[in-house]
Amino acid sequence: MATILIIDDSPTDVRVFTTLLERAGHQVVAVSSAEEGIERVRTDMPNLVIMDVIMPGMNGFQATRTLTRDPKTQNVPIVMITTKSMETDRVWGLRQGARAFITKPVNEKELLACINELLPSEK
Repeated sequence: MATILIIDDSPTDVRVFTTLLERAGHQVVAVSSAEEGIERVRTDMPNLVIMDVIMPGMNGFQATRTLTRDPKTQNVPIVMITTKSMETDRVWGLRQGARAFITKPVNEKELLACINELLPSEK
């Protein structure tokens, strides 16, 4: 079981992702702002982060860049999930350090496969 931090300001999306991830056996923590998410990653060191892009204040691109440039948090994989579906958005998200970029609406099997691929294997 992995601990996954969801950083998303949409209560509906958080509820959908939480249900999906808990059903797959993961422990889920959610916060509603990028700033709070950065602090939680630094203190809790989750196994993976699901990051929304469009949020008030700091956006997901900025938060991803902050986390991936910090030596303490740079190895925590980030999956960006957003309505932004332009190829330039995907490229920009990956350049900020995201390990995957998925557009909404999310395909459940695709998301779980992506998470399983990014989680460190138990050895």
